Amino acid sequence: MIELMHALFKGGGAMGQNEWEWPIRTSCEKHNERVALLRPIPYEMTTTAEDPATSVRIGRALSVNISSGGMLILMDQAPAVEQVLKVYVPTPTAVAEIPTLAEVRWTRKLPFGKNNGGAPFFVGLKFMF
Repeated sequence: MIELMHALFKGGGAMGQNEWEWPIRTSCEKHNERVALLRPIPYEMTTTAEDPATSVRIGRALSVNISSGGMLILMDQAPAVEQVLKVYVPTPTAVAEIPTLAEVRWTRKLPFGKNNGGAPFFVGLKFMF
């Protein structure tokens, strides 16, 4: 997985290299319990205290991997760091999903997408217990 991500990071494309320079760690100490999970993930963005008039935004993301502490998802927008999402984590049975609160810990824009800036984002979530 790290090699794949490294190859993607080094890929050129229309965007400048600076937009895709992420630190890559060769240590997998924090990644050892992550499991690949490619599934659509329904989510709800909660309202913020600064803007309580906004309604809850409902959408779908694509999960990339999951661990007991969090999840990596692919989204069409970059939520704010510390934004709380209600994510519906799939279970081994296709008929059940578990609603879980998760906090956005980081976001990274992918260096490809639409010319209008509508690129997808990796979003790192930490489950809140």
